[in-house]
Parts: sequence; C-alpha cells; structure tokens
Amino acid sequence: NFMGKALDFGVQSYCFRNFKDNKDVAKKVKEIGVNSIELCGVHANFNDIAGWKDVVKIYQDAGISIVSIGVQTFKGNDTERDWFECLKISGAKHISAHFTIDTYQTAIPKTVKLADEFDVRVGIHLHGGYQFGGSPDVVNHLMALGGNRIGINIDTAWCMQIGPYRGNPVDWVKKNPNRIYGVHYKDFTFEPNGKWNDVIVGTGSLNLPAFVSALEEANFDGMAVIEYEANPENPVPALKECVNKMRELTVSV
Repeated sequence: NFMGKALDFGVQSYCFRNFKDNKDVAKKVKEIGVNSIELCGVHANFNDIAGWKDVVKIYQDAGISIVSIGVQTFKGNDTERDWFECLKISGAKHISAHFTIDTYQTAIPKTVKLADEFDVRVGIHLHGGYQFGGSPDVVNHLMALGGNRIGINIDTAWCMQIGPYRGNPVDWVKKNPNRIYGVHYKDFTFEPNGKWNDVIVGTGSLNLPAFVSALEEANFDGMAVIEYEANPENPVPALKECVNKMRELTVSV
C-alpha cells in the first residue's frame, strides 16, 4: 500500500483552461475529488499581487490548497520576483519552471537567489523533445548550475515523448531520486508519426504502478497534480477517471 506524497495529488488548473472564473474552477476541483491545485497563468496574473490575493482567498474559502504555480518561463527579469511573492502569499513551496536556451545563464543564478530567499523549490518542467529543458543532458546541466534549489517537475507524458530510451519516467526518478520536486501525472499514446494523444492516466504508454513505486522508493516529498489536456470544454468526466485510476493504486499495487 502506498501512503506517501506520491498519491497526495491535486490537479493542474490548465485542465480547466476554458473556464476563466476561479470560483467555477474551485467547484470543478471538488467535483473531481481532490483538494489541491497548481495554478497556471490562465487563472492568475502572478505579477498582480493584489489580484492574486483575491484568487488565493477563493481557493482558501473552498478548502483547496495551492501547492504550486506555473509553468513559468524564467528569463532573469526583475519582475520574476513577484512570482515568489505569490508563492509566499499562498503558502506554496514549489514553482514549475521553464528556462530558455538564450537566457538560462542569467536566469538560473537569479532564480536560485530568489528560491533561497523565499525558501522554495523550482521544478524544471520536462516538456518533450521540442523544448529546451526536455532532454536529460540539458536538465542535468541546469540542475548542476542551480544546486539543490532547482530540480525536476516530471511531466510523465512529455517525458515519454522524447522516446523510450531516454524518456522513461521511472528511470528519471531512479537517476535523480533526490531532485524530483514535482510531478504532473499525465499519459499519452503515440501515433506512428510521433503525434501524441491525451488519455486517462495509466491507460496509455505510462507504467503508472512502476512510476508511483519509484517515487515512493525515492521518498518523494514534492507536489503532485494530475493533468489531462483533452476535452477542455468538459474536462470533469475524464479527470474523475484519472482520479479513480490513481486511487485504485492504493489497493491494487
């Protein structure tokens, strides 16, 4: 039986991107059966601190904790400090991040300084082969530059998109057991031409039981959310299925 943080999961607000009202989103979060959220830029402006306080209150009133924000692209701009102020206000200790090839040398040291000051962790969101920060050698380089403040947010579906040899989520955990700071539970199937299709987590290419086992063995203590990107106009039924699939693991594994 799994008891750890790997199965203490919430949902990524991007699943509800067609619903702009946070009160609506909060209702849907409850409806799918979880009570924590990672909020993305669709539902909040992380450079508008006053507006952010209103957003936080909506989720607090609904009994939903904000466990992370992002994914935010760090370029080393001074305005990025606001994002950490937002974390502090919400009580979240994790921010999901992208870095860019032309700015990471400036952005990493500035980001680490902010993460130190605010005592939070930055999880590089693995986003497939087409984006900087999707391949192991790049991520390892960024983590080496960033020290312990910068780790990985494994998006399982995008991780697999770089191919089975280097994109096995279980291997990523085993190779970086102390640096997994976040998880996006997501699953794809793939067409012969490499096109991906969103599916209920655990029903596609992801070996979900093995992945959760690996997280537990690594004493994962980060933030975890499910993410399902299809059906944005009616995401609740599929997300309920994702939640059920995750909850089955406690009995069947």
